[in-house]
Amino acid sequence: MALTERQKEILKILKSTKNSAVNSLAKELFVSEATIRRDLAEMQNMGLVERSHGGATLPENAEEVSIFFRMERNANEKERVATKAILYIPPFKSVFIDSSSTALALAERIDLNHKTVVTNNLQTAIQLSKKKNINLILLGGSVHFNTNATTGSWTARQLEDFSFDLMLASCVAVIGGATYESSLDQKEIKRVAFERSQKRILLVDHTKFGAHGTYKLAPLSAYDFVATDLAPPAELEDGITKFVY
Repeated sequence: MALTERQKEILKILKSTKNSAVNSLAKELFVSEATIRRDLAEMQNMGLVERSHGGATLPENAEEVSIFFRMERNANEKERVATKAILYIPPFKSVFIDSSSTALALAERIDLNHKTVVTNNLQTAIQLSKKKNINLILLGGSVHFNTNATTGSWTARQLEDFSFDLMLASCVAVIGGATYESSLDQKEIKRVAFERSQKRILLVDHTKFGAHGTYKLAPLSAYDFVATDLAPPAELEDGITKFVY
């Protein structure tokens, strides 16, 4: 079940306040208390909130909320990116899939029968484990609060034992013709995977262009193609990078 816009707002409020009363939520969202109670009941069934006397709180495993949010955010755009990219996937026998939900959207659509799939994304591993005939490898490492991925130096070292035909990856931001990440851990993991891959495909929706990122990973020209949902900024279409949109 997908969250309604109002339920998404409730989650945003709870992430900020940690707990909130029904009457407070009703006033802030301009709906009746009965409506808020119905929303909270549905969200509790999804494991997103815990009901308390007169209100709701985030569960102890609040990181799962962020995972759900990540899958929901710009879901339509990510589906369009995956639909565009699937037509350009080269033949491969092994693939690294990064921790992005956009890469997962594509991975769920392509033929992975008798392929080796390596990922550091827990959600990707769970989803792909439901498919038969995949040699699925989940990298070990540290899983921090509010993430759905294994990270750290040990995770990066494990990647050095692989050689991939293909890498499917997204990024936090595209700035000045290069990809950026928000943490050194994610940058290091993707850097090693990048160097160990023959073909690299970047999957980004239009919100990534000009977004904020701190750690530079690679120029767009180093990817075999960039799949996006809308035309990229004109200054990026320099003929060196192949865009698919």
